[in-house]
Amino acid sequence: MPRVCSITGARTSTGRKIHYRGRPKSQGGIGLKPSGIGQRKIKPNIQTVRAMVDGKPTRIKATAKCIRNGLIVKPLRRKYGYTRQQAQSA
Repeated sequence: MPRVCSITGARTSTGRKIHYRGRPKSQGGIGLKPSGIGQRKIKPNIQTVRAMVDGKPTRIKATAKCIRNGLIVKPLRRKYGYTRQQAQSA
């Protein structure tokens, strides 16, 4: 399964990392000079969670940001207050 959020579609993106050398002018140097530009990957924080999809609990991949912001509805883990006597009477 790819590293993609099923809610927002966030995926791995690319960027650049610039390396500098020298002292900044504010510290008395002659300024920073870029000495190299490298490629980097920016990966989203993907988590596998159980979520309610079409009324059924399913495992999906979602970013931590989605989970934190409440875009995912998690299923109940257990039925609280469901005792043996209630089960027999039902």
